[in-house]
Amino acid sequence: MLHSLGYFAAIFIGLSLGIMGGGGSILTVPVLVYLMGVSPVLSTAYSLFVVGSTSAVGASGYFRKGLVSLKTAVVFLMPSLLSVFTVRKVLMPTIPHVLFTAGSIVFTKDLLVLVAFAVLMVAAATSMIRSKQAEEVLDEELHFPHAFNYPLILTIGLVVGTLTGFVGAGGGFLIIPALVLGARLPMKLAVGTSLAIIALNSLIGFTGDLSAGTPIAWTFLLGFLSFALGGIVLGTYLARFIPGARLKPAFGWFTLAMGTFILTKELLFRHA
Repeated sequence: MLHSLGYFAAIFIGLSLGIMGGGGSILTVPVLVYLMGVSPVLSTAYSLFVVGSTSAVGASGYFRKGLVSLKTAVVFLMPSLLSVFTVRKVLMPTIPHVLFTAGSIVFTKDLLVLVAFAVLMVAAATSMIRSKQAEEVLDEELHFPHAFNYPLILTIGLVVGTLTGFVGAGGGFLIIPALVLGARLPMKLAVGTSLAIIALNSLIGFTGDLSAGTPIAWTFLLGFLSFALGGIVLGTYLARFIPGARLKPAFGWFTLAMGTFILTKELLFRHA
């Protein structure tokens, strides 16, 4: 039963990516952990592959419409690709399974990943809940002439690459504001460029896992991916009729509830 819900959730992940240009990837790790029974650390690797592949499909549609800024993507990806590959190849394998113990509480690597991911979910949810107000501010900012902000783009690229590598999420809620404010991109161009960045970031991060010898259950992973790809194809079609900005606040509240659930379950009830 849980596996069936997991595959349905994979469709929903792709659907949200197709309609909103981001957001859905933040649910991939919780779905893999709580519905599909995959360990948290391995789930981050699987998430990189699923998020990267679905984002690549979404980005291809934007690219055909001329809505991907290659110059901006290259500048962003220079620090981002280096950091995401380093985290997956070097940092993650060196983190010990047991980090420390406090009485009866054992703080493990898996718990660290879940807590970090839940905190990221809460941050992403806050961004999505405030998306309408934020997008109005961003649109107003575009009326003022500013140069391409290389330090901001490079810095956010480094931060997003590190987060992507550690928790297996795309980081679109950070990328899009950076592209609008730092690279002066219109919103639609920022969404397309963000999907391209997420795709490359995630897939390069996944190669770090492959080179580190992470065991991959390809039959399961490709099956899960096929449902997510079906969702993003459907979502891209529905995006013509459903404005993503209208769905983001509701999706944000759902993501906030999920992040709060993970923090509560893992920190308060795991050892109860």
